[in-house]
Amino acid sequence: MPMINALPTVPRWAALAAHAVPLVVLPSGLWRFALVAGLPVTQDAGAGFGSAVHGLGESVYVVSLSLVSELLAFLTLGLVRAWGEVFPRWMPLLGGRPVNPTAATAAALAGVAGLCALAVWGAYAAHAGLGPGIPVSPAQDAVLVACYAPLVAWPVLLAAVAVAYHRRRRHGLGR
Repeated sequence: MPMINALPTVPRWAALAAHAVPLVVLPSGLWRFALVAGLPVTQDAGAGFGSAVHGLGESVYVVSLSLVSELLAFLTLGLVRAWGEVFPRWMPLLGGRPVNPTAATAAALAGVAGLCALAVWGAYAAHAGLGPGIPVSPAQDAVLVACYAPLVAWPVLLAAVAVAYHRRRRHGLGR
């Protein structure tokens, strides 16, 4: 079996779930990078961004959204690694201090709530036809769904890892 970098007190399933989070976020970011690069993910790709993205400002926004999403996904690893229990020394003001387990759990669960809210809004918007109206072929639509469908797992995985973190830290197993 492959090695998963996690603290020895972390259940294997929690370590695997934490490591899966950045992977389920990655395809949507890659799709957005392809959109910005003008690759044929929409029928307007040949015209740069067509009706999908207008100008440098929107390009920066789309790329930033992808980068921030992936960085937030990587924070899940803090729930199974040492830097989720003691702040790394290089961090100003906090370096070397213990992470408050209640604050870390609350932040993770707030993330779960935010992701669930985004999912509900996205489902509503798709049902109500409020999407961006990007013209796509059936093949492009299949790629879009394949890239965005894994995001459904993000709040579920994060919630499971956050609860495991809380249980482990509450009982002092992580020190």
